[in-house]
Amino acid sequence: VRPENPFVYCVQCGIFASRVLRMKSRDLQKSSTIVVAAAIIWQKDMILLARRKPESHLGGLWEFPGGKKELGETLEACLSREVKEELGVEISEPLPFHTLHHQYLEKAVELNFYTCSIIRGIPQALECAEIAWVHKHELISYEFPPADIPVLHKILQAGHSDE
Repeated sequence: VRPENPFVYCVQCGIFASRVLRMKSRDLQKSSTIVVAAAIIWQKDMILLARRKPESHLGGLWEFPGGKKELGETLEACLSREVKEELGVEISEPLPFHTLHHQYLEKAVELNFYTCSIIRGIPQALECAEIAWVHKHELISYEFPPADIPVLHKILQAGHSDE
């Protein structure tokens, strides 16, 4: 028996993502959507990535720092709080970049991506396994969750950098 390839490859941009099996809609758990804010943190021509802890959901994959929105919290406040908790830094005013919805096997997520930069502090891996500053063209060398592929396409096509 040949094992199934654990990755999804996007021919358009060359990005690898972990394969997540999908279920028919009637089999999906009926749960509310988890709303997440994620930071695309630019420093000149580099982007800051965080690696999920191995024991977490999608453990070991790379992502943009951020987290779950709390009740009564704005997405911008959520992002500032999560980045401070995860990396120990303060960010500039987040600017909306991309929003998407994704259905994982066990949950539905709404991902709200914002661009920003660090205004105070030096990033540290406080609530993640590690961090990395990467050039935009290096993103294809990192393994991301499947939900991030559309935003990775958009970043690769955009000419943005922190001036």
